[in-house]
Amino acid sequence: MANVLDLRRRIRSIKNTRQITKAMKMVAAAKLRRAQERAFASRPYVTMMASVLQSLKRRIEIYDPETGEVRHPLLLTRPEKNVLLLVISGEGGFAGAFNANIIKAATNFIAAHPDEHIDIEAIGRKGRDILRRRYPAAQYLDAQKQTEEDRLSRGERKSGGAIEIMDDHYRNILHKITFDEVRELGREIVTLYSREKIDAVYVVYNEFKSVIQQRVVVERILPIVEIGKQQVAAAEEMTREERERAAQAAASAGISPGSEEASAAAKEAEEEAQRFGTADIDYIYEQDPKDLFNAILPRYIGTLLYHAMIESVAAEFAARMTAMDSATNNASDLIDHYTLLMNRVRQAAITKELIEIVSGAAAL
Repeated sequence: MANVLDLRRRIRSIKNTRQITKAMKMVAAAKLRRAQERAFASRPYVTMMASVLQSLKRRIEIYDPETGEVRHPLLLTRPEKNVLLLVISGEGGFAGAFNANIIKAATNFIAAHPDEHIDIEAIGRKGRDILRRRYPAAQYLDAQKQTEEDRLSRGERKSGGAIEIMDDHYRNILHKITFDEVRELGREIVTLYSREKIDAVYVVYNEFKSVIQQRVVVERILPIVEIGKQQVAAAEEMTREERERAAQAAASAGISPGSEEASAAAKEAEEEAQRFGTADIDYIYEQDPKDLFNAILPRYIGTLLYHAMIESVAAEFAARMTAMDSATNNASDLIDHYTLLMNRVRQAAITKELIEIVSGAAAL
């Protein structure tokens, strides 16, 4: 059994750890507030963008009546042979099972599509490091002449496996998310899909509705089958225990779970967008329909990617806040346990000394 000195050292060490986890929890809570506001503020824009496309689709035929061809290649569906999988994970650890759940969803998707060539674009350091150990990196015929098309397509690569990891062109995009960087990624993806280098694009991320309402989803963003509706291939909801733990962490950090506010804001934006998209007004477009689709559809894809990234960042901070709150509570429990044990050991030592004194006095 440990002596009193050892137990005091353990208690001191656990107290120092508790101070660190408590500070990390408060930092994550502060960042969560800003990320949550940013995620909520982007939802009306995404909804209105989808409504504009729905309104345009109602008034312009997707297929050209003269040639019979689709107005934009992003609306064209073809068999999935070459797939691009975007995995949006976290930039740091200490977030519980946040990164593990995303990697699990990605690996399950890969296992469910054994006959397809899958290119993985890992956004986020934790997911990139894990996937690099599992799958080979893409090798190019001439690394000095690598173009953005070669980077994502399989055209100028050396013969490799069916699953390959792309380079780190967007490795720092989550540190400070800007729409310009995300739009560049969306533009590359749109170009590759338009040139039939890839047949589908899936995004794996943690969808953030509120602190207590999140889910890991695998969403297909290309091709666009139905505008404004998620094409969810797989989803995993939070368990009841996880929701309760997240609610307790949010309450202790002074953060509202935000479920009511989020649902009310989303409902109001959805109703407004629906009124705009279904309004019985006959618009006259001066531009050619193909030009309209060429201008709006790529921006719509960029908007979806941007929204997925900022929601993933908010979910990461929420997961880190919950994990650090649990660590702080566990540290407090350990301190109580070792304090009780130390008192028992000290009491046993005092009792033993008293017995020895009494026994010695009686022997005299």
